[in-house]
This record gives sequence, C-alpha cells and structure tokens, in this order.
Amino acid sequence: MRMYDIIKKKRDGNALSESEIAFFVDGYTNGDIADYQAAAFCMAVYFQGMTEKETAALTKCMAESGDTIDLSCFGELSIDKHSTGGVGDKTSLIVAPVVASLGGKVAKISGRGLGHTGGTVDKIESVPGMKSMLSPEEFISQTKSVGIALIGQTGNLTPADKKLYAIRDVTATVDSIPLITSSIMSKKLAAGSKNIVLDVKVGSGAFMKTPEEASLLAENMVKIGKSCQRRVSAVLTNMDAPLGNAVGNSLEVIEAVQILRGEKKGDLFEVSMTLAAEMTALFKNITHDEARTLVEKAVSSKMAYEKMKQWIKAQGGDVRYIEETSLFEKASHVIPVYSPKDGFISSMDAEKIGNTAAILGAGRISKEDKIDHFAGIILNKKTGEKVKTGDVLAYLYTNDENCENEAVSLFSSAVTVESKKPEKKELIYRIIR
Repeated sequence: MRMYDIIKKKRDGNALSESEIAFFVDGYTNGDIADYQAAAFCMAVYFQGMTEKETAALTKCMAESGDTIDLSCFGELSIDKHSTGGVGDKTSLIVAPVVASLGGKVAKISGRGLGHTGGTVDKIESVPGMKSMLSPEEFISQTKSVGIALIGQTGNLTPADKKLYAIRDVTATVDSIPLITSSIMSKKLAAGSKNIVLDVKVGSGAFMKTPEEASLLAENMVKIGKSCQRRVSAVLTNMDAPLGNAVGNSLEVIEAVQILRGEKKGDLFEVSMTLAAEMTALFKNITHDEARTLVEKAVSSKMAYEKMKQWIKAQGGDVRYIEETSLFEKASHVIPVYSPKDGFISSMDAEKIGNTAAILGAGRISKEDKIDHFAGIILNKKTGEKVKTGDVLAYLYTNDENCENEAVSLFSSAVTVESKKPEKKELIYRIIR
C-alpha cells in the first residue's frame, strides 16, 4: 500500500477503505508518512469530503493512535461534555457538579485557552492549590469517590489528532466537517465516557457562524458517536455574545459559584441547565424534561454547590476561595468602557471581546503565553439592553498598564449601539440526539 495511491483515490472523489485510512493514520503518527503527503490528504478531504463510514473509520483510528482511558468500571454512569469553544463559557464548572451530585461520573479531560476562546484548565488553576494533572489511578479514584475529576490533556492522548491538526492549521483545511468531526470525537472516544453531550457554539464568537453549519457538524458527530457505541447528544447554543457577564479565569470561577449558589440566572444559567439536563437524561436514561427538574433542584437545594466544594478540595484546591470569592486576588487596574451614545446594544462581537480579554492578559495569543488568572472583563450591559451616553458598558481588569488603549479600542469596536431595540435571538437553537 502506498500513500500516493490513497491521496490519488481521495483526490478523485472515491471512498477510502478502513485499511487505507488505518495505513494513513498509523504511518503519519509514527513518522513514516511525510507532512507534505498528510497536507495533500487533508486538502483532498477538504474538497471531496468523506462518507459517514470513512469519517467513522478515521475517528476510530485517531482515537486508538495513543493512550485511551478505561471508564468501564462506571458502566452507564460515565458522562462527558465537550464545547466547540466560546467566550465566557464556564459551563463545565457548573454542569460537572450538578451532574455529579445526581450520580453521574464526570471524568473530564479539558483544554487550555488559545486566541479568543477560554480554557477550562486555566480557569480551575486560578483556584490556589488546584491541580490540573492527576495520575491515571488518581483520576479514576477521584471520579469514583467524588463523581468529578477534571484535568488537562495528557501527553499521548490521540497523538494522530495533534499532528493532523497542526497540519490543518497551516494548510487552510481546518474547516472541513469530516476533519473537525474526527478531531473532536477521537478525543472524546479516547477519554472513555459512555455518554457524551456536545455543546456546539453558533455565532460571532464560534467557529460555526450559522445554525445550518453547526447542525451539519453536530449531526455528523452524533452519528459517529452512535457508530462507536456511544450515546451522544448535541446542543446548539448561541455564541453571538459572551456567555454570562464574566470573561477571564478567576472572574468566571466566581460567576460559576454564583450560579451554583442560586444567586444568578440569565443566559449562563439557562445554557448550563440545558446541558446538565441533557447529560443527566443520557446517563439516567430519562427524558430531558424529567432531567431538567432534577438539575434545577440540585441547584436550588445547594446540593450542586456542595459537590463543587467537595471536588475542589479533593483536587487540592483551597475551598475557602469558593466559600468566600472575595479572597480571589484583584487586578491592579480596572478600566471602565463607556457607551458613546444613547440607544440599545444591537450586537456584541464575541470574538473581539475574547481577543480583548487576551490583550488584558486573560488569554493566549500564542501557546507559550503565560495566563494572568485575574485579568478579564465584567460586562455591565449586554445585547438588547438600553444604554445612555456615558453608561459603563464593561470593566476591563488587567495587571498590564500598557495595554489600556489597545484593549479599550478593541472592546469598543465590538459593541454596536443603535436607536432600535434588536430582535431577541434564540439561546438554544436545537438539540440533536
């Protein structure tokens, strides 16, 4: 078998066999296939697509290219959630305690932030003492005893995906539905959970800009999960504006605590409850409505809040910061951004707001950048709200006194104020099961 023939076959629009796909994944992972041939393969897939069977084979081979986690000891109770990336998206910090308090086993491997999107691992590391890495034995043991273990990505989980994504990133082949599907689902399969809920973001702050694009991706991922003997649901959620009012690591932890204490409602609460209900419906095998009743009761009774404290303590974090969030360090500079005129906020560019947070120090422009856990943004006003000239739209938090002009300019360009109140957009577009 030759890589040349596989590239030619896909270039001409023909379906590849499972053995041909396995030959490519194995060869590229171990270095026998060159980057230029992998790039040609990705471009051929970009233009010719893949069948459902091909995508499933690619996903399975990538999932098995490195280490895998065995969660079979939890039976039907293992449950995971994956977000396609958003701004202000701290739902994992909320849904994991909710679902674990109801008996689910949330053994979750999360990523770090890059560019305009935040990473759950960076958020939990803003709690003093919190460990983001556990040994495989500790990971399973903590999940068994507490119901939650959330760590960063391990070194040898889906190495094929790491190599292939790096090639896609520099060859303009990232936005291919089969390649996105196999990338996301291979990591979820390797992580071992029986049940998976996908939070597919839609809008200005998301990779998928329209509900139609997001639906196509979500349907593909659900089908692949099913073909690999997983129960998968996809929830399409709005990311035209940041989720909640906080953007930035410790600021988002504080907001997550407020939700679990029952102190806040709004868009973050609604998306979190929808995701938690879908997760609970999967592992308990009940309807979404039945699960929604359970998850809301877990919050109102403070059961989920107590589970969060138990999780933080078990993973080495100082639980005092959860009980008294004022203990979190404050950034040295707080910069208000004012409304330039009267009217209504007609739109907020979530990607620009995420990039503003990165400039302030809350995110990374490159993988090597160091995170400032106390930098970020508190939104004082959001889309649809009425504002007057001089009203504070947001407070920017930073320890870098040199970034003020750039950050204020970028944030201001992200917010549009018009005389007419905008039509309210859906927060949850649809659920695909």
